[in-house]
Amino acid sequence: MNVLVVEPGYLPYEKEIDDLPDMKKLVGGPIQAIYPFREPVALVCNEEAHYQRAEFNRAIPERSYGGIFGTFFVCGLGEESFISLTPEQVNTYRERFRNAEILVTTIGHTPVVLEVAPKVKRRPGGAKGPPKPRTR
Repeated sequence: MNVLVVEPGYLPYEKEIDDLPDMKKLVGGPIQAIYPFREPVALVCNEEAHYQRAEFNRAIPERSYGGIFGTFFVCGLGEESFISLTPEQVNTYRERFRNAEILVTTIGHTPVVLEVAPKVKRRPGGAKGPPKPRTR
């Protein structure tokens, strides 16, 4: 299943995962799915991340969810299970979560965040150094 991984401080990136153990490993513990968007997608996170004092990741103001702590991933929703994101969904949520955020304070359950430039996650065996500019 192709998902979009969102780690605290980093640009989102695509990853293939296969099953529940992969999901738990990716988020660092027991999973919890939330559904803040009208589109059929889920944000899957570690349900204990807040209590484990995981790093703040991103604000989710939609439907008053507040924010997510620790790594989460975005996946599609099938009739009875999680499914791969479509290319359009990957683009939508990569753009939605493109900026890293720092939690400044909260007002009630609403996080007040500062957007910062995200770091880029390098994959093992990938290119070293900054990306090369595109040429035509």
